[in-house]
Amino acid sequence: MSNSNNDQNNLGPTNATSPTTFGQSVESKAQKDDAATTDDTRERLNVYRLEPIAEANDPRWDNSPYQGVVVVAARTSGDARIVASERELDFMEIDAAPAEDVTTSNASAFRSEKLYTVIEIDHARSDLTRGVLEGDISIATIKPVQV
Repeated sequence: MSNSNNDQNNLGPTNATSPTTFGQSVESKAQKDDAATTDDTRERLNVYRLEPIAEANDPRWDNSPYQGVVVVAARTSGDARIVASERELDFMEIDAAPAEDVTTSNASAFRSEKLYTVIEIDHARSDLTRGVLEGDISIATIKPVQV
């Protein structure tokens, strides 16, 4: 798509330009303001509680063990799921990989919206570091480690 305009009244060749000016839109100005550096360079994190919502007899728990309630500091609710799942053991970290370049991090129960819900409990904290704040996350999520 180009910025060329031809209103069909002037059917000659166009110069393929429009009168718009790059970086002058409201959105561009807002992005520039957001990107401007301030004295406070600490990352603002939110606090999220991941709570299991599936019943104890739900067959989805067969793939990932029940971990209980976990509280994390993260950027977004999606990042909260990633922070929690990073604490679990991955096939890539041990000698039990089912194949080369295969990760099990995407199979974590924390990543499933059918097993866990994410609830924001605090917003824009600058005194935290990204990670798990409360809760015990077992690394024994892979069968060879459990034996």
